[in-house]
Amino acid sequence: MTKLIIQIPCYNEEATLGIALSALPRQVAGVDQVEWLIINDGSTDRTIQVAKAYGVDHIVSFDHNRGLAKAFMAGLEASLQLGADIIVNTDADNQYCAEDIPSLVDPILTGQAEIVVGARPIQNIKHFSPTKKILQKFGSWIVRIVSNTSIPDAPSGFRAISRNAALQINVFNEYTYTLEMIIQAGQKGMAITSVPIRTNGYLRPSRLLKSIPSYIQRSILTIFRIFMTYRPLQFFMILGSIPFSLGLILGIRWLLLFLQFGRELQRIPSLILAAILLLIGFQLWMLGLVADLMAVNRKLLEDIQLRLRRSELRSGKDS
Repeated sequence: MTKLIIQIPCYNEEATLGIALSALPRQVAGVDQVEWLIINDGSTDRTIQVAKAYGVDHIVSFDHNRGLAKAFMAGLEASLQLGADIIVNTDADNQYCAEDIPSLVDPILTGQAEIVVGARPIQNIKHFSPTKKILQKFGSWIVRIVSNTSIPDAPSGFRAISRNAALQINVFNEYTYTLEMIIQAGQKGMAITSVPIRTNGYLRPSRLLKSIPSYIQRSILTIFRIFMTYRPLQFFMILGSIPFSLGLILGIRWLLLFLQFGRELQRIPSLILAAILLLIGFQLWMLGLVADLMAVNRKLLEDIQLRLRRSELRSGKDS
């Protein structure tokens, strides 16, 4: 028996939640049971009342607003405890077309993927500014490089996750889960794919995109943090190569000048700068080696965590 749980993180969504819920399916091909779950992220309006009025099966509530990433993870944990085989995440502003949920879960049902991300027609979305469209395209390209995946729309929150993938996901970022989840899945070697989806009309502005500069800054920091976490040696090798290369160039230049002019050469500051740059580069490489060794412990801890989660779910089923 296959159970699908559709989860929606909510923060003061009474105006749009009813519209999103009314479009959600109760039956999906290939799935025996479909349930709805709401994560109430400290809402101060009538979000919970609206959810109950539309027949939501499960509600997870926070006492105060903890952010989208925390709400997403709380939804995954609750869905796993409720016996979900597949979890679909969508938004409360009805941005994504619920009729595409069967297409979203199909690659999981057929065993082709463990995570499926819905790819929006970015160029055709009228309320997206030209700047935002360029940023979406550029950001997704960066994520594809870092994660070694082929996901065309990385910021899309419309995605399906298998039970096995949900057990392995750990989101550390407090801002959003979208980029981190893809990078993490790619680095862990999970089967992740994308399917084209449709979008609905514009109901409210994005809560995450408060300003373009803020969005760019947060996204870049997220990408760097996850890349540094999962590929520390590569990250610090690249970072250390910059000062080391500059120091090497200055050192070779000083040596050539010394061979040409002998003791008459008085460019001591240049030699000192070269030595400092070489030392900085070497220290960053050593830091990368240490971080890479620490990453081994992280992987062991993740394996232990995965076993504990599976054990807890089995214990829950037995009880």
